[in-house]
Amino acid sequence: MIASNQTKTVTSNYRGTDKLILGIVLAVITFWLFAQTTLNIAPAMSADLKISHSVNNLAVSITALFSGIFIVVAGGLADRIGRVKITYIGLLLSIIGSLLIVISPSGTALFLLAGRILQGLSAACIMPATLALMKTYYDGKARQRALSFWSIGSWGGSGFCSLFGGLVASTIGWRWIFVISILVAIISYLLIRGTPESKSTTTGKKAFDWAGLIAFIIAMLAINIVIGQGSGLGWLSPAIIICGVIFIISIIVFLRIESKSENGFVDLSLFKNQTFSGATLSNFLLNGAAGTLLVALALVQTEAGLSSLQSGLITVGYLVAILSTIRVGEKLLQKMGPRKPMLLGCYITGMGILLTSFTFLLTKEYIIVAFVGFTLFGVGLGFYATPSTDAALSNVPANMAGSASGIYKMASSLGAAFGVAISAAIFYGLSTLKGVSPMADIFMGRTDNIAVRYAAGLGLLFNVFMVVVAIISIWITVPKESSKQQKNNSE
Repeated sequence: MIASNQTKTVTSNYRGTDKLILGIVLAVITFWLFAQTTLNIAPAMSADLKISHSVNNLAVSITALFSGIFIVVAGGLADRIGRVKITYIGLLLSIIGSLLIVISPSGTALFLLAGRILQGLSAACIMPATLALMKTYYDGKARQRALSFWSIGSWGGSGFCSLFGGLVASTIGWRWIFVISILVAIISYLLIRGTPESKSTTTGKKAFDWAGLIAFIIAMLAINIVIGQGSGLGWLSPAIIICGVIFIISIIVFLRIESKSENGFVDLSLFKNQTFSGATLSNFLLNGAAGTLLVALALVQTEAGLSSLQSGLITVGYLVAILSTIRVGEKLLQKMGPRKPMLLGCYITGMGILLTSFTFLLTKEYIIVAFVGFTLFGVGLGFYATPSTDAALSNVPANMAGSASGIYKMASSLGAAFGVAISAAIFYGLSTLKGVSPMADIFMGRTDNIAVRYAAGLGLLFNVFMVVVAIISIWITVPKESSKQQKNNSE
């Protein structure tokens, strides 16, 4: 939401403690570590609950979708009614959502979908509210340290989720992942409890843009149904065609509302800044590459017979690489500006994903190549993350930083939602088609699963395509000059 003309933060003289940092990190990983485990345990969930692949894929992607839709709204609410209060609400939603997933009965996806939606709303509340608390109650080096722990919670959680999910699912069952998530949320609440409230007092408040929000929600849900359910219902079925029309109409209405509104749900004027636009678009696309995890891990589980734990071990390099290179990306930013490390990160990411698409190899060879690919994937994202954030936020006016941050984080969640949904649609949609692959001669080993391996390869190549588009967007929009030079020029 657009910031009003004058704002001031209402806080006490309280200064943040390590206890608060730990509580916030635990709150953050309720999404990045626990909710994101579905990228690896999707086959186990589908088999246990006896639901179709299309419904299961919807359950995987819908959490990030709802997080992306509501993160800007939740950030604005946190400023108005209190960041601590919104964090508590996020933790409560996480507990209820996880509980619904734990008790999901076999044969129906109702509880599962409801729980995943609540997990998405929980993430939308927790991420902007906890970031604001970090910025409010920590200064100087203490703030940098606190934000580093926040980043470790999010990036580390996303890197560890596949391995953690596989470990739990292979030993005590996938439902226990969400039981542990409930316990973590409760501990987080106990650690944060007692933190003074923090909010902004705003002058010149304007009515919230409910019309824009509603149009945006309708558009996002409609296109997600088209992507996720198209292969199951039929791409030319009345339901899919109607949803496609609803999406087009809703997007047109949304853009008209936002272009005329003085207090729009999304500040479209920010996209007049080419650097912000390029960084946000590339962020959307790089997060969309999360579909790589779903397709590659589902393939080795269903066709190579690996357990969720064994498939999770393939991503260990991803976890180590992303955690060890985030600070490297920060140093590259300081020396080169954002453009070069963003491009370098995309090149390495694209190469890593390309290696995971070599599904024509024998199982043992593919596991080795995929391990290397996921490691490169992590290195690339580590190089890209900090420079991209800097490019997006350092090139907008200070009074629009809140709106810019919300849109940038919204792009992260929506990118993950649509990337996973499209990759899964390609993989599961094509794997059921009869007939021989047009490239059947290059596939080694078994011939009875060529269609599935071919479909997985195409699904993974789609993720490479997204990285290529991200590279093009950075080349076109992000200037060659350093971040410091950009700031001096803008002044």
